[in-house]
Amino acid sequence: MNWKAEHGSSALINAIVNAMPMGFSVQDAQGRLLVLNEQAALAIGEDIARLRGNMPFGVRQAGPERIARRRERFLRRLAGHPERLHERAVIIDGKPRTLLVTDWPVQVGGQKLLVCTSIDITERKRFEQELELLAFYDQLTGLPNRTLIQKRVDAALIERAGEGMFALAFIDLDNFKNINDYYGHAIGDELLCAVAGRIAGQMRACDTLARISGDEFLLLINPLEDPQSLPLLMDRIVGAMKEPFFIEGRQVLASATIGTSIFPLHGQSYDTLQRCADTAMYYAKSHRKGSTCGFDSVMSDAIVRLDMEQRLRNAVRGRHFRTYLQPKVAIRTGKIVGFEALVRWIEADREVLGPDDFIALATEIGLIDAITHFVLEDVADFLPRLQSRFGENISISINIAARQASDILFMTSLMDYLQAQGIAASVILELTEDALVAAQIFQNRVLPHLREMGVRVSIDDFGTGFSSLSKLADITADEIKVDRTFISSIHEQPRNQCILKAIESLCQALRIEVVVEGVETAEELAYLERFTSIQFVQGYYFGRPQSVESIFEAGPIITGNYSSE
Repeated sequence: MNWKAEHGSSALINAIVNAMPMGFSVQDAQGRLLVLNEQAALAIGEDIARLRGNMPFGVRQAGPERIARRRERFLRRLAGHPERLHERAVIIDGKPRTLLVTDWPVQVGGQKLLVCTSIDITERKRFEQELELLAFYDQLTGLPNRTLIQKRVDAALIERAGEGMFALAFIDLDNFKNINDYYGHAIGDELLCAVAGRIAGQMRACDTLARISGDEFLLLINPLEDPQSLPLLMDRIVGAMKEPFFIEGRQVLASATIGTSIFPLHGQSYDTLQRCADTAMYYAKSHRKGSTCGFDSVMSDAIVRLDMEQRLRNAVRGRHFRTYLQPKVAIRTGKIVGFEALVRWIEADREVLGPDDFIALATEIGLIDAITHFVLEDVADFLPRLQSRFGENISISINIAARQASDILFMTSLMDYLQAQGIAASVILELTEDALVAAQIFQNRVLPHLREMGVRVSIDDFGTGFSSLSKLADITADEIKVDRTFISSIHEQPRNQCILKAIESLCQALRIEVVVEGVETAEELAYLERFTSIQFVQGYYFGRPQSVESIFEAGPIITGNYSSE
């Protein structure tokens, strides 16, 4: 290649390098800049003419120590040790910029060189920071938001695992809605910002304050060297909140209530610790607003109940319930004459919970109707198969809560369903004596319709409610079920024997069938056979509640021996 061609190629390469939309440079093993363009020179901070052919370690009035550090860093990069891709903060034209730098060592003509490119990503970094602010920071106060505080608590959980403590403080402004309504939202927003600043004035630089909702803040105290110091800090914050706030020429008075929890004493996760602090805050608020309270074992019941409530709501949504059946047996023939439908809650881990574990809560929070309808649907499905197996006269008893008995809408929907399924004559509704006595609505407006449909009514757990035989005559029922409290070891309980005889005599006069519940021993059964004319029994001695699949696969688990005498 002749000189002109070589000169032309070199000029073309230089023109291309200078036209590149990024910084580009090549250094030899001593650090001399063999090739660079204007953008690379701007990043280095020196005139391109002075840099080309020289080592850039002394630019920007660097002293001997800084020059040595730069030379050492260059040699590591030349050896290929550091990351090839990294960010570098520089000043270009007096403004801070962020460069994404890539460098890699190469061998060319037996000479070791370091090739470096740099791209200005300042605008991209600014956009990322804006996204981070939107994702992790509250737009009003500038504080970390719920997402970021959870990340920091999760980091603290890892940091303090095995040793050390930290605390969470749930801070709630008292009556903030009233302040907003009275002064307006603009002053309300200013108050939230002022509150954030006042709380921040009481905390350390290593702590984190977040706004997690409208008037709620969460404070991470990490580390917590001494748990005894936590109430003192909370008292200072509560006190600071009671000092007047001056906003737009107005004096605004406010207060805050605080609940705290401590890792690892009160939990091993963000959700648990936050929930414990929240519970402690509400406990404090229920006693006196503008106070503070630490979580303790007394509040654990509230946490357990809340957890149970959430699990129960999810179970209803997912229909995680099954209907078990317990046989009702004729004493003297051993024949199964009916079944009681008993609902079971099947948890995700396959644990089976009985009615005593959840029915009261389900009634309190308004889920009992849905659960009862699950049972009704199962009964409608089971009944034809049960009648085919055990006879057409087989009945199924369904428990109705006291609240449901006087709920016209619920009882109407129940009756409509029974009628639509054509199973009314085979169903017995079991209600407690309290419900029948107290629910005049049921007696006057529901019971007549049940009678027309052929639905029978049973008084469940008789003897545990009003326990007054005189009331029995006032209750229109087809059956009573004597509670186990009267039957347990009845062969050894003369007083209970007398009560049972009185119940039996009155029911015979009123033509009400008697079913004895809770028979568990041969001695109890023998007494009932020999000394009473009661015809029907139910209890573990005859069969435990079991799924309908078990009944059809193996038959009911009947453990009693039946006398034909």
